[in-house]
Amino acid sequence: MSGEKSVDVSVVIAARNEASNIEACMASVRWAREILVVENDSIDDTLGIATRAGASVFSNPFSTIGAQRNAAIDRATSDWILVLDADERATDALGKAVRSTIASPAHEAYRIPRRNFFLGREIRHGGWERDRPVRLFRRSLRYDASRVHERVETLGAPGVLSEPLLHYTYTSLDQYFEKFDRYSKWWAADRFARGRRAGPVDVFFRPRLRFFSMYVLRGGWMDGAAGAVLASLASASVLAKYARLWALSRKDE
Repeated sequence: MSGEKSVDVSVVIAARNEASNIEACMASVRWAREILVVENDSIDDTLGIATRAGASVFSNPFSTIGAQRNAAIDRATSDWILVLDADERATDALGKAVRSTIASPAHEAYRIPRRNFFLGREIRHGGWERDRPVRLFRRSLRYDASRVHERVETLGAPGVLSEPLLHYTYTSLDQYFEKFDRYSKWWAADRFARGRRAGPVDVFFRPRLRFFSMYVLRGGWMDGAAGAVLASLASASVLAKYARLWALSRKDE
């Protein structure tokens, strides 16, 4: 989009220790009028790199990823928000789609498809191909308070853009297991607080059902070894969540 007027959108990026990603992420939305980076407790040069690359950068105490994004949205000056993670990349084609969409919007929010890459390989099956988070929306909207699977609170059904984001998730298994541990704790604590409980049947059957659904029903086997690994990891993640919830549920016995 070289030479064209910038797209009147505020890009919001929440980042912690993303020195290896933040500059490339920002470069991928060079067509945006404004980029805001909200960071917390980074011990690398995330803040410095983002500042030198031209972002409006600030620190905010972490409670949830949604709250981090909301804090940045509060500072945005465009009427439309585009949310990215540091491990995501936009394209010029997406920039053009955003420009045309906000010029004549039919919805207050839009889903953006994601092409997901695991350990450097694109995953096309197993349910990952259905990944379409709400990422473009009016500045008046905000994220909910969920610690896991946060979402933008919208009044109507979102639209869907045709151009995707590129998502380079989990470049190592260490990244996966770090998030695995943190998210399973949050998931179980949040569900327990809402009155959810789990028993041995959940712990035994739900992980197996997740593997079967992801690997067999949704075609994860077509992604080869990566598909098998991902389905197994997803099964283990479900086991961890329900085992933690079961452990919390014992307090009611």
